[in-house]
Amino acid sequence: MLGYFDPTYWMLMLPGLVLVVVAQLWVKATYRKWGNVRSTSGLSGADAARRLITYSGLQDISLEGTAGALTDHYDPRRRVLRLSAGVAQSPSVASLAITAHEIGHALQDRAGYLPLRLRSALVPAVNLGSWLGWILIFVGLLLRSVDLAWLGVIAFAGGALFALATLPVELNASSRARALVAEAGLAMGEDERRGVNAMLNAAAFTYVAALATAALQLLYYVLLVGGLGRRRR
Repeated sequence: MLGYFDPTYWMLMLPGLVLVVVAQLWVKATYRKWGNVRSTSGLSGADAARRLITYSGLQDISLEGTAGALTDHYDPRRRVLRLSAGVAQSPSVASLAITAHEIGHALQDRAGYLPLRLRSALVPAVNLGSWLGWILIFVGLLLRSVDLAWLGVIAFAGGALFALATLPVELNASSRARALVAEAGLAMGEDERRGVNAMLNAAAFTYVAALATAALQLLYYVLLVGGLGRRRR
């Protein structure tokens, strides 16, 4: 991809890449720790999901499995909560936190939470811009067409905007999850609440890292195309 052989690219991207690695290690370490701590309720992730769906009045939400590890998600288009086998079958504090977080997204969907709607609306533009943007930049640089290159930057900026829109969505879902497990009586005692918070905080940091990486990559392209414009003058 454009920039891979440019030292400036790696100088800019290094902090973001470090954040991504730290975030992944943090999530995995936290999941290992709290995935081995059985919740007092003894409910598996799937059972906790059913309990929270009923408690929240979300009976129109269906529950399905999904392949992979830590691939749990809520699909607002089909109103489906999908849990990985490791979460669905485990009665751990980590599974409870992950399940409650995804239920938080379902609550956002029901409430018409604006940042969630914005993020969903951005998906088509991001899918298009993620591959079209850097192609336009490359062709613009090749033809020394500043306008075409800037059009590519604008297309590529959708990824950074999506990451920016995602952060409040995820933080709000975690906030709803904390309140939900407390109100439903599923997080019993200070130790379990600490475990739920630890999982949610680690997961939130992954979105901070993703935003930083997207912003730094966008900055690189802005500087690259801006340099072409200065040379043209």
